[in-house]
Amino acid sequence: MMRSRSGAFLNAVCAAQPKLLKGIASRQLHSTYDVAVVGGGIVGLASARELIQRHPALTFVLLEKEKELAAHQSGHNSGVIHSGIYYTPGSLKARLCVRGATLAYQYCEKKGIPYKRCGKLIVAVEQEEIPRLKALYERGLKNKVRDLSIVDSKGIREREPYCRGIMALDSPYTGIVDWRMVALRYGRDFEEAGGAVLTEFEVSDMSVVKESPAGSPDGLKHPIAIRDKKGDEVRCRYVLTCGGLYSDRLSQISGCSPEPRIVPFRGDYLVLKPEKHYLVRGNIYPVPDPRFPFLGVHFTPRMDGGVWLGPNAVLAFKREGYHLYDFNARDFADALSFRGLQKLVLRNVTYGIGEMYRGVFLGAQIKILQKYIPELSLSDVLRGPTGVRAQALDRDGNLVDDFVFDGGVGDLGSRVLHVRNAPSPAATSSLAIAEMIADEVESRFML
Repeated sequence: MMRSRSGAFLNAVCAAQPKLLKGIASRQLHSTYDVAVVGGGIVGLASARELIQRHPALTFVLLEKEKELAAHQSGHNSGVIHSGIYYTPGSLKARLCVRGATLAYQYCEKKGIPYKRCGKLIVAVEQEEIPRLKALYERGLKNKVRDLSIVDSKGIREREPYCRGIMALDSPYTGIVDWRMVALRYGRDFEEAGGAVLTEFEVSDMSVVKESPAGSPDGLKHPIAIRDKKGDEVRCRYVLTCGGLYSDRLSQISGCSPEPRIVPFRGDYLVLKPEKHYLVRGNIYPVPDPRFPFLGVHFTPRMDGGVWLGPNAVLAFKREGYHLYDFNARDFADALSFRGLQKLVLRNVTYGIGEMYRGVFLGAQIKILQKYIPELSLSDVLRGPTGVRAQALDRDGNLVDDFVFDGGVGDLGSRVLHVRNAPSPAATSSLAIAEMIADEVESRFML
């Protein structure tokens, strides 16, 4: 199913962005708000939107360190609307993904955001993968994923004429969308409801103040001061942080736990040349191998008509390092000195070396992709975009695969809630996550 809009509509959406991206041009120091949301990615924007819609009488501000909203993970992802197949039945991830996908489709319909329900095949190419595929099918059914079925090799070819496999899991409810466009629309909803968006505000300090802002008639009603690296300050009653790649550092700023630690993993995509787009109709994924920490390379169509292949998964030397040679000394030292990463690397040395090798030598990655589409060749692809994933790790080297909330005690900690980990598929689940976060905020702060 395709929902598309005219060029006039897309121009209107783009025309609405500068207001969002610009934020507040003239900073008012010591501005006061009931709630400050730190982080202008899709989770922060969805949460700010949900909170202001629930509490229109309160004042809200969203603080973002970049010049634009949704500049990192929310704008550097595959664009898939996931259906909820992979996750443990009954888990928070499973429930939020299934509900989030439904809400995402409804939201796109309501707001006129283009999307395509192009479907997804999880393809077994080896006999040993079939038991895992069938287990995925049972898991998907328990998660109440819509319209799920198993197809044979003939069924694979009917859906994807150039794909070869023994058996596949067919998920027609899986789709694609431009998640950055969705995130910006959340931000626009937030502003239209009366919220303030302040960009280029990189939080460097949070503290409890001893006195009211100058000229304030309210007494010490807004005791939390949030300061940025330029020395500008916002006062508020409560703080919610949705910091993505910097969620652990925001937690430490407020005196909360440094763990789980965020370790950045870079994912490099290849892109199909336009004359080869016919090879792929919908999403084509491998059967996950439980021995390895990441999903593996796959084929992903895009809303602009392109097709992405990948990604790999290698340690990034900078938290927002989208290029091979991007490097930040603090980020690199933090990652390598963390015992959790050291244990993860030791357990997956062969896998890690393979990922790095395939990232440099494209022929090795093409060889894997040819298992699914034999007609693909090295001359059919170009190097494409890159994303950086905020992977939360505990000190034992385990991937933290569920949501982590963190607050504290005392005058500051009791007024701060950190979303320490919002794992993939956070974009698909964003509206459902926002409901859960808003519930948590209301419960902790008695709003």
